Amino acid sequence: MGAVPSTPRHTSTTAEAAEYLIGTFVGEKSFPLASDFWQKLLELPLTLRWSSYRVQQACELFAQNNHHTRHLAKILIHLSWCLQEAVRTSGAPSVVYLKAINAVYFSSVFLKYIIENSQSDNIEELCLSLLENEPVPKDFMTDQRIENLLMHNVLTFLGSIDVSPTTSLLHQELLNFMLVAMSTQLLSGPTPGPKDVNPFLDAAMSQESLLVSSVVHRLLLNYIMRPRLPSSTAASYSIFFEENQPGVLQRVGSAAANFVLLPFNYLVNSNSEGSRNQLADCSLHVLLVLIHYHKCVVSDESITDRSDDSASTDPVSKVNTYFTVNPYSKALENARDIEFDRADIEGNAQNGPVVRLPFASLFDTLGMCLADETAVLLLYSLVQGNSDFLEYVLVRTDLDTLLMPILETLYSASRRTSNQIYMLLIILLILSQDSSFNASIHKMILPGVPWYKEHLLHQTSLGSLMVIILIRTVQYNLSKLRDVYLHTTCLATLANMAPHVHRLSAYASQRLVSLFYMLSRKYNKLVELRDDKLQTKAISTGDGLVEDMSAELQIYTDFLRIVFEILNAILTYALPRNPEVVYAIMHRQEVFQPFKSHPRFAELLENIYNVLDFFNSRMDAQRMDGEWSVEKVLLFIINNCRSWRGEGMKMFTQLHFSYEQESHPEEFFIPYVWQLVLSRCGFSFNADAITLFPVDMHANKEIYYDEMNTNQNGELNEQRVQFDP
Repeated sequence: MGAVPSTPRHTSTTAEAAEYLIGTFVGEKSFPLASDFWQKLLELPLTLRWSSYRVQQACELFAQNNHHTRHLAKILIHLSWCLQEAVRTSGAPSVVYLKAINAVYFSSVFLKYIIENSQSDNIEELCLSLLENEPVPKDFMTDQRIENLLMHNVLTFLGSIDVSPTTSLLHQELLNFMLVAMSTQLLSGPTPGPKDVNPFLDAAMSQESLLVSSVVHRLLLNYIMRPRLPSSTAASYSIFFEENQPGVLQRVGSAAANFVLLPFNYLVNSNSEGSRNQLADCSLHVLLVLIHYHKCVVSDESITDRSDDSASTDPVSKVNTYFTVNPYSKALENARDIEFDRADIEGNAQNGPVVRLPFASLFDTLGMCLADETAVLLLYSLVQGNSDFLEYVLVRTDLDTLLMPILETLYSASRRTSNQIYMLLIILLILSQDSSFNASIHKMILPGVPWYKEHLLHQTSLGSLMVIILIRTVQYNLSKLRDVYLHTTCLATLANMAPHVHRLSAYASQRLVSLFYMLSRKYNKLVELRDDKLQTKAISTGDGLVEDMSAELQIYTDFLRIVFEILNAILTYALPRNPEVVYAIMHRQEVFQPFKSHPRFAELLENIYNVLDFFNSRMDAQRMDGEWSVEKVLLFIINNCRSWRGEGMKMFTQLHFSYEQESHPEEFFIPYVWQLVLSRCGFSFNADAITLFPVDMHANKEIYYDEMNTNQNGELNEQRVQFDP
């Protein structure tokens, strides 16, 4: 190996030596694992700058030669050894971390190129094994899988080494490498199958539970603590701050560095998504990919279909498939509050290692960052899967910390993705399943809601605001999205809240009756359209249209019934506490008249008219000097609420809706997670290689840029990249 030149420090020949070493790395000559070439390569100061064209050439050459040089496998092995040394010598000299940082960055750049330019179904171009005649050190186990060796050491470093000024840069690089290594998912279809090839993800899933728990713990701590790369660490590499030169071979971990050599960029720049932090955001991205991964495998038993033996002499074999348990998802589901553990009281100790987190800090961090979709997805994953965290949220007295950013985001639904709206509404539905939550949100009074522009909301309860925003979301959906699932989720949440409503504001009460009127108009329009089609005796093509209208009519019939149930629940269980609701119903009582004889609504309307008769009769009997003003009517209702006994009211079973995740959530969550990651993580991916979700860069349909919004001062508010799944 004497042909490899030495690498002089701080001399004019450093650049030439670096050029030679990198050129040799991507070239045809294969260097064995024990060659001192690798040490020289990994100890480079990397002050070299190449144009994107030269890097592209280097990647192409590397991919051509990798099948016989196996340099990708070898540098991954050296990365593993560097990480082992870094773990053994925690707090060691910076040269250990310099080698590891160089190794992980070289690995990231060339691994990513091979993945996104792979032409084979099983990504054979990775060549994650050494040739049989390859000389190896004596202590190297030739039968171990390189991806398992690598992921074990990457995860061990992440899980066991604290983030500090010395280690933070390597932590950042390893998180970026994890995203690159797991990006093989982008090459698979939206439905996981047994033929999907994700070697690094599968290796991560095979790790022991203690290591898995430590990694989940570290990633969440990074997200909570939001550590920053110290300027002293980044400043030691001058390449980070030479902004006037387009750097290419620069480390991803710096505040200024990204994978700038790749063909497409999905960066999002926003100043409205909380305090952005590179290490925290990347930790969350890695966690979301890990917890939502589903590995599909073929079961041992197979079924042979012999239903049509006459058609073919060869039986058609069908295989049973199933998903393996995801240990990262389980670790998140079993995470416990560091301050309190229910098992300590109940005496049911958790089997195996448990992730212990400061739930209070996690709660506050989520409240700060919920304008970002990745934070919303983490909150969903926690309240849906972790009963301890859900219980913690429900007993907090400052629920506005979470609810206000959620409601504000829903208020601006027109500027959000449909997936983000769904996630937020599901979170509210899950929370509304708890009666104490429904009661407590009406006890919290908000002095004002400055972001709500349609009406001045002064001294409004959090519960009233939630009713207002849910109804506004239904209205927006009715005019724009027309999504039945969104309607159902909003109305289900309102139905869960209804029996616990307390002093609903005048505006919220008016909006509730307006919700009924809005849906009733849609219902009546559908009835008219259906009847017109039936009268004209539409031919076969029209028959299908009539069937579609009938199906939609049935949906809106169900919606109207839920609204009737909501009003009934308030009047039956909470009338004395809600005079504004009574006023709103009395003020718009004519909207209920057309449905008085409807077979689906008649029994529910009996209660509403029972209330109307009670107050109307007393109002008619009371002599009044002058006309009834709004204030006088409301005072009259408040006084008569005291004598209300609910006589003649029919008691209906309270509606209670609960959220259940679909049987195959991975078909939604895996593409959704990767769309979020690619839009935020800071590196791009070859759009032509993505099959996980629809991408049409040329037609500009599925990936598009919103027009940039500016404020009154002409300053940029937000620039978003949205994916239309």
